Amino acid sequence: MEEFHKVRRLPPYVFEQVNRLKASARSRGADIIDLGMGNPDLPTPKAIVDKLCEVVRDPRTHRYSSSRGIPGLRRAQAAYYARRFGVKLDPESQVVATLGSKEGFANMAQAITAPGDVILCPNPTYPIHAFGFIMSGGVIRSLQAEPDAGFLAALERGVRHSTPKPLALILNYPSNPTAHVASLDFYREVVAFARKHDIIVLSDLAYSEIYFDGSPPPSVLQVPGAIDIAVEFTSMSKTFSMPGWRMGFAVGNERLIAALTRVKSYLDYGAFTPIQVAATSALNGDGEDIAEVRGVYHRRRDVMVDAFGRAGWPVPPPAASMFAWAPIPEPFRHLGSLEFSKLLIEHADVAVAPGVGFGEHGDDHVRIALVENEHRIRQAARNIKRFFAASASQPDNVVPLAARR
Repeated sequence: MEEFHKVRRLPPYVFEQVNRLKASARSRGADIIDLGMGNPDLPTPKAIVDKLCEVVRDPRTHRYSSSRGIPGLRRAQAAYYARRFGVKLDPESQVVATLGSKEGFANMAQAITAPGDVILCPNPTYPIHAFGFIMSGGVIRSLQAEPDAGFLAALERGVRHSTPKPLALILNYPSNPTAHVASLDFYREVVAFARKHDIIVLSDLAYSEIYFDGSPPPSVLQVPGAIDIAVEFTSMSKTFSMPGWRMGFAVGNERLIAALTRVKSYLDYGAFTPIQVAATSALNGDGEDIAEVRGVYHRRRDVMVDAFGRAGWPVPPPAASMFAWAPIPEPFRHLGSLEFSKLLIEHADVAVAPGVGFGEHGDDHVRIALVENEHRIRQAARNIKRFFAASASQPDNVVPLAARR
């Protein structure tokens, strides 16, 4: 039977191949150290859980909630932006709660995209940034991921050579998967360009609070005039270790927020009210929970960079996010990221995310998530060191799975 049109537009899900191999290894009793999915392992702070438990006892909170977020939650998000970025937002018209930033991006794509619309998107990038628009009938024009002069030059080419003119530009800094961080000066140039060419800017700022070196990452909305063209998406998943709670936000331009809000009103009734109340409490907190989470990832980053380096795999230390973007070691680079990731599972009991899953320009890297404790990260490095030694001494015994079929 022929696949449906929207499903046909999606490529095979690369990560599923790794997941199947990982599950198979575990079924045989292997202790897989999973550095693949960016699934935070830290517990949600106790005060947030306590607030959820308190509110959930009230049966009135078990009814349908508000799709765009309860008023107190939207006010809390606006207050967070004022404290953190110095950006003033109207919680009534410029803030909407989403079921995580992923859902926000996908529904924004549904709201604004007509068939054939051109979207400028970094490559590699988090898959929903591209495929949310592809599923909505859009066409992706890839840009480099690094936020530098090359990115701005690619923007110029993207506008000059695209028909029709691009509708929107995707930004994601700190980046998933590359961990690149953008400066406020970079955002100023991008906003000026987008305003000149009447292009919508959609910024994913999910990792704004997970940073290690230098100043805190800025928001594109800090740029004067950005509010006229931009919407920014944030998430509580990583900041507060609340991934399963599915709580995020879109903030910014009133017209774009209204479009997203209208689409959402047909699709969901919002997050469970006790979750929204607990999220409000978290946002209104003193910031100690955020600092604690940041400190854990910082320590894990340092351990990973040191241990993997000693194992013979130099990994550039990420300045932000919960990921490292690691070049495939030279002896394995010809295999590509998917086959190298499979080898790590089979020969080192370590799972990583193949870079090709984030775009074809990521195929010479893998993404390493800091979602295991420091002991497990060191163990992963020891396993990898043994694998590298074995492959050097007996290369015929280390064969990509695809070559055996």
